[in-house]
Amino acid sequence: MKKYLLSVSLILALASASVAQRTPQPSSAAGLTQAVGVSDFTVKYSRPNIKGRSIFAEGSALAPYNEVWRTGANMATTFESSTDFSFGGKKVAAGKYALFSIPSGAAWTVILNKNFNQGGTDNYKEAEDVARITVAPTSAEFTESFSIDFSNITDSTAFLNINWASVKVPVQIGVATETLTMTGLNKALADKPEDVAALQSSAGYMLTTGKDLPQALSLADKAIGLKETFSNLWLKAQILNKMGKVAEAIPVAQKALTVGAASGEGAFASFYKGQIEKGIESMTAKLPTVKEAASAVKGKKKKK
Repeated sequence: MKKYLLSVSLILALASASVAQRTPQPSSAAGLTQAVGVSDFTVKYSRPNIKGRSIFAEGSALAPYNEVWRTGANMATTFESSTDFSFGGKKVAAGKYALFSIPSGAAWTVILNKNFNQGGTDNYKEAEDVARITVAPTSAEFTESFSIDFSNITDSTAFLNINWASVKVPVQIGVATETLTMTGLNKALADKPEDVAALQSSAGYMLTTGKDLPQALSLADKAIGLKETFSNLWLKAQILNKMGKVAEAIPVAQKALTVGAASGEGAFASFYKGQIEKGIESMTAKLPTVKEAASAVKGKKKKK
């Protein structure tokens, strides 16, 4: 009896394992995440293959002209953003959406729909669209498998590309990176006004954008007052240099070298030391030489 029960248990276990066994799908699953500035975009979709069939044509069983298409296979393709963004010029709130399209020869309609958990287009409702844009398709290198990717990425823009056969449909994506970044940095400073890392991050971003440099200098000075390091001294030197105060920047940069050498930090020796030395060399080159200064003095005397 025990042997019989053991045999039955073994058979059931093997049957369960067999049912759970993963099998290949005709249209393989795919996904990608792309950072654009401080925003993350995630696309999940399935990749059908052409296999000699007709696509992007009247009466096509896969992707017919002038009909809503799931823009992939299996479940609806999803498009998710961590922040508010623009989709082909249309403002869209952060969140997860279904990506649909209506193929056409001259101009595609690309759609974001708030019902992201749907299969195919059976449950699609136009009333649930959050964005509908018109995009001109372009010719591209032939691809057998449907794909979606991002290109031309900057800190605030990118293109979401729908690719299949010899067609590419580029949708422009935009984010207000500067506003989002400053909002985040200001919140961090409000929460921890004496946090050296937050002060340096804010000052560093202002330096990068070249905006509100006096405020950046004030933040760098506050960080130095709380805890002087080679990194915040070098940050201050760069801000002064960008403000045109080169003569003031050089001694601060030189102090950064001294403090860095005494710190014993590996990052200083492997990266910052060379960067600061090159910076000092570049700043020094901006200053008038002794000879030029002497010539200027002589010129003034002759005029008298």
